Amino acid sequence: MRHDVVYNEQILAVAQDPFQNVATVLICPNLLLRTGISHILSGTRFAMVDGLCDDPSNLPALDDTMPVLFMICENRATEELVAMVDTLKTQHPLSRVVVLADAMDPDTVIQLCGAGMDGFCATSMDRHALVKALEIVILGETYIPASIGLALLERARQSRAHHAHDGAGMPVNTPAEALDKLSEREAQILRCLTRGSSNKVIARELGVAEATVKVHIKAILRKVKATNRTQAAIWATGHFDLAQDNVRALAAGE
Repeated sequence: MRHDVVYNEQILAVAQDPFQNVATVLICPNLLLRTGISHILSGTRFAMVDGLCDDPSNLPALDDTMPVLFMICENRATEELVAMVDTLKTQHPLSRVVVLADAMDPDTVIQLCGAGMDGFCATSMDRHALVKALEIVILGETYIPASIGLALLERARQSRAHHAHDGAGMPVNTPAEALDKLSEREAQILRCLTRGSSNKVIARELGVAEATVKVHIKAILRKVKATNRTQAAIWATGHFDLAQDNVRALAAGE
């Protein structure tokens, strides 16, 4: 049975039950921080799993047929966080992963979402807001603070304005022509990248092998002249909508 079907039919059904506890694993070497988060979550449905865990390599035994929430705490290097999230999602594909940190820039959020992160919560959040955010995540949605979402939208707006300015005097359908270089499958995958989907999620959604997704992403990076998937996602966020607007404008002028 496919993982998304299992999640929808089994785990999501349990997650929607307000009386069902969710096993919560806190990956954090800081005892003081662990104690504080445990206190915050006490009395909620998020039941802390006993035992010190500071790395995905020493996780406690878990029942993967039930909802499991991983919370990665403390500020870490982006590369380390990406590796941890990817490892957790590989070992426990049906789990949900939330990163808790003081702050995070939009680029890091995009990279982590690409690795499979399901939510980012700031340490400055109110207790009730944090619990609600975790509820959203366990229901299958992705949570990021509004400030980061607005920053990403503003970046996309600036990108569109920049390309529109650079294209002054050029044919109105230039963005569409750029996208024409992509095959239909590559365009589908590029749209998935704009949503922060990991290779595993993209492969499951499109019904292809993960290795096939990796090959397509390499081709996408070459065609849009991006050095990584984050740059490709940012490029696509501005260009997909702009290309569609131009196509509509051309159709209206015919």
